[in-house]
Amino acid sequence: MRFGYLLALLAASACSTLAQAEGVLDRVRGGGPLVIAHRESSVPFSYVHEGRAVGYAVDLCLRIAEVVRQKTGRKDMPVQMLQVTPSNRIEAVKSGKADMECGSTTNNAERRKDVAFTIPHFITGARLLVPAASKVERMEDLEGRKLVSTQGTTPLKAAEQANRERLMRIQMVEAPDHEAAVRMVEKGEADAFVMDDVLLYGLASNRADPQALKVVGRFVTTEPLAIMLPKGDDEFKKLVDAEMRRLISSREIYAIYDRWFMRPIPPTQRALNLPVSYLLRDFWKYPSDEVPF
Repeated sequence: MRFGYLLALLAASACSTLAQAEGVLDRVRGGGPLVIAHRESSVPFSYVHEGRAVGYAVDLCLRIAEVVRQKTGRKDMPVQMLQVTPSNRIEAVKSGKADMECGSTTNNAERRKDVAFTIPHFITGARLLVPAASKVERMEDLEGRKLVSTQGTTPLKAAEQANRERLMRIQMVEAPDHEAAVRMVEKGEADAFVMDDVLLYGLASNRADPQALKVVGRFVTTEPLAIMLPKGDDEFKKLVDAEMRRLISSREIYAIYDRWFMRPIPPTQRALNLPVSYLLRDFWKYPSDEVPF
């Protein structure tokens, strides 16, 4: 009898715990805000311009916010923007401080242990940003020299692994954010910056002299970038996935893409002129949140 009573107590406790686990949509229905995490300098995905968050991923998240309003019936739902960094973005979503992270975050197996992802909005790969006069064309050319990358990013881990395995003796340096890494290359404090090539093009285009930098080398990684979501919140993820799938199948996402990759963008009003890649176009034929990484 005592054993059966104990089991009953444990079952009741488990049910109580589950009841307390409130999803994003339940919280919004109860009057809470939708919290969108964004980045400071991940051009053109998510960055700050004139005091507000803008970019390709931010636009997608604002579309999703409208669907959340409709689903919850909360027309007055407040949207709060939370600036995050590469080192704290995952924890922000994992801990519940943010409901979505709208930036340039790679969906991979390691991160899926802690968070969930929706359908990728971009597929890229890591390459090198170097001074225009540099003779560096690939990672192997950096033997004995300094290579910088941003804390908490997959290109940093990939470069560190390649450096160990190939015995290249590269001096790896970590920067707190993308902007700081670019400045290190400009000042000669690092010989190259390894990061997703689309981010490198965006960062270079916003410099005072874009021609002073160039992007070189083969892809070090393949990066499917996607909006990050809380793990285990199935109702919210289903809604986000459905809206992403609708944006892709209706081709509305192409107009949003063109706005940030094919047309002049702030602050410099220069265009990146990066059309949708064949990899991304093929992936969007059968949009899925499952990626082979």
